[in-house]
Amino acid sequence: MQKDIIQNHTMLKFDSIRHYHDHEVNEVLQNISKHPMIKALMGFTFPEKTEEQWSEEFKEVNSIQDFQKNFIYHSIQKVLEKSSEGLTTSGFEKLDKNTAYFFISNHRDIILDTSLLNVALKDHGLIMTASAIGDNLVQKSFLLALAKLNRNFLVKRGLAPRELLESSKLMSEYINHLLFEQNRSVWIAQREGRTKDGNDTTNPGVLKMLAMASDEANLMDYFKKIKIVPVSISYEYDPTDALKIPQLLAKAKDEIYIKEKNEDFVNLLSGVIGQKKRIHIHVGDVLDKSLNEIQRGNCNNNKQIQALAQLIDESIYEHYHLWPTNYIAYDLMHGGNLFSNKYTEKEKQLFLRRLELRVDKDNDIVFDGFLAMYANPVINKLKLNNEL
Repeated sequence: MQKDIIQNHTMLKFDSIRHYHDHEVNEVLQNISKHPMIKALMGFTFPEKTEEQWSEEFKEVNSIQDFQKNFIYHSIQKVLEKSSEGLTTSGFEKLDKNTAYFFISNHRDIILDTSLLNVALKDHGLIMTASAIGDNLVQKSFLLALAKLNRNFLVKRGLAPRELLESSKLMSEYINHLLFEQNRSVWIAQREGRTKDGNDTTNPGVLKMLAMASDEANLMDYFKKIKIVPVSISYEYDPTDALKIPQLLAKAKDEIYIKEKNEDFVNLLSGVIGQKKRIHIHVGDVLDKSLNEIQRGNCNNNKQIQALAQLIDESIYEHYHLWPTNYIAYDLMHGGNLFSNKYTEKEKQLFLRRLELRVDKDNDIVFDGFLAMYANPVINKLKLNNEL
């Protein structure tokens, strides 16, 4: 009895950020089944089915797993079919099927990064993730419901310092609860917001947030316990590359960037339907042995966290799959042909055509910023290998 009371109190504590419980799924799904966006999503996913057919199938859904397996998995497959030349993966065979992992990845697309990781996890028979999503991205009630039906939990944005501290502590405890109480893998981006310039770097603040739930004397013992797995995701074409330019422009002018009213939604939609060509996801090794080395350094907590952030970055750089577009951008940026053996003339012309259609070639900041998005992963890998 006492245990049940404690458990209920624990779950109530997370109500403001948690995803749906399985017993809530059916009712929520019935409530949103008539929404135009659900009708569009199901029509896109199952063009051979009538609305009546998939509506009837919704009535049989009683868990997040049911919804993801029978509907969303097929939606993502259809997105891949229509807007890409396929998804390839590596590293998943090293993971244990019954173990919950903490996946931390570079972040290029609002919806697809985590959705594609979950497709790969399902295909390999591994535990799928609960995934962090900024509450700014789910302001519309329909999007919030759909996110929570897909096991997303909320990261509160735009908080005052005191509220931010409380929110971070709550999220840290919830992640701990998911990993250890529910044996549920967790996904989080290495920093707030998508990478705008192709430089994938881990914000130590994300790791400090995680550490707030630690009851270990040494932080690295806690990080070993949560089984951190760095994830590298790379798109041959970033479907939202041109949409990132205004923010890069503001940064170059040292101005504060103000988002348009529906900008997040436009980015979300563009990422899903925009052309991506090929996509690759690599999951790195669980960070454990390397954490022992950090521990042995006898650093203070801040230095240990900085060292861990660097470890994650190095794994992401090392395993980031470089496409012809990355090498073309590097050569264009440096006015040379160092990597001309990595792409064909046709691939170069297609990339130049994309440049022509998407950016103002007479604006050096815009032109260089667009190239940097694609070239920086090459630069980071060269630096990692001491080739720069």
